[in-house]
Parts: sequence; C-alpha cells; structure tokens
Amino acid sequence: MSRKFTRAAVAASVAAAVAAGTALAAQPSVAEDRQRTGSHAWPWKLVDGSPDLVRPTALTVDRSIGERRAVLEVRLAQQLYTFWNTGEEKYLDASVSPDFVDNTLPPGRPQGPEGPVFASRNFRAAVPDLTCELADLLIAGDKITARLVFRGHFTGTFDGVHGKGQKVDFNAIDIQHVGERQIVEDWHIEDNQTLLSQLGVD
Repeated sequence: MSRKFTRAAVAASVAAAVAAGTALAAQPSVAEDRQRTGSHAWPWKLVDGSPDLVRPTALTVDRSIGERRAVLEVRLAQQLYTFWNTGEEKYLDASVSPDFVDNTLPPGRPQGPEGPVFASRNFRAAVPDLTCELADLLIAGDKITARLVFRGHFTGTFDGVHGKGQKVDFNAIDIQHVGERQIVEDWHIEDNQTLLSQLGVD
C-alpha cells in the first residue's frame, strides 16, 4: 500500500466526488428526509440514522463506487467522528484498523490507533465538553474527506495552563483511506493557530 500523498491526488479525489457525486444540503434529520422521499431513496439510505451516531451536515458521494461500498464508507466516517464527538473508544475500534497509520503524526503522539485515543484524552482534559461536528463529508473511491468543526469551552488544563471557560471553535480537515472493512491510514490538518489563540497559550 502506497503512503504517498500529494496535493494533486487530493484535488483529483475532491474533483471526482464533485463531478460524479450527489450533494446533500443540510437536512433536519434522516427520518424526515425519508418521509419525504421514501425509505429507499438514494442517498439518505447511506446515512445511519442511529441516535448515537453523528450525521453529516452535507454529504457528497461518488456513485460509481456502488451503494454497498458507499454505505460502508459513510458508516465508517460516522463511527470515527462519533469517537471524536464523544471520546468513546468503541467507535474508534469499530472504524479504524489495528494496523492504522497516521501519515501526519504530530510530535509526541503514538502511532497507530493509540494516537487518536491519546489525542482525544489530552484534548478533553482541556475541553471536557468537546464536540465534533461532521460539517462536510465527501466519499470518492477509497477515500473519505471530512471537514470538522470542534467546539467547547476551555475549563480544564492545557500545558499547565488552567482554562477560564474560554470558547473553543476551530476547523480541521481529514482524509481517510479505507481498506476492505476499516480505515487503514489518514492525513489530517487542524487550525492549531486558532485553537491556541482561543486557549490563550499561543
């Protein structure tokens, strides 16, 4: 499996999704959309409406990958970002392979599935009420691209600094590579400058 990652590859992936996909505007709920369009309508059928899972606000899917593969990738995204929304490791275990590789590993973070667990625990030590909105989800080929919005309040401790309830609200972009059944590797970038400024530790 190649771990080469280029800007051109990302652009091609996004372009393919836009050209071949179908876009979803934000909807009040999956159930309400199904009432309007029928329970088997594409693409809401791809989204798992379970109340414990986050749902994308907007979704673009490359139809050429087929419905079965699309369902798998959408569900993996919902499980992964439910982990980031809740900190519950069962969702990470369900979505990420034991052989998972982080291709943009920050200094001090363990490689593999232990990395997201480490990051989530440290982040929640600073922002206990952290939430993760799955604002945009693009599915193309074997790639999941997500725009995330993290929100909460700095009421804990970060790098020896005690929070005073400052509001946290910043974006991140992820690209996940999906293997046969689970996510096998990723690339990610966070707006750390905004985050550190909000925490008052920049």
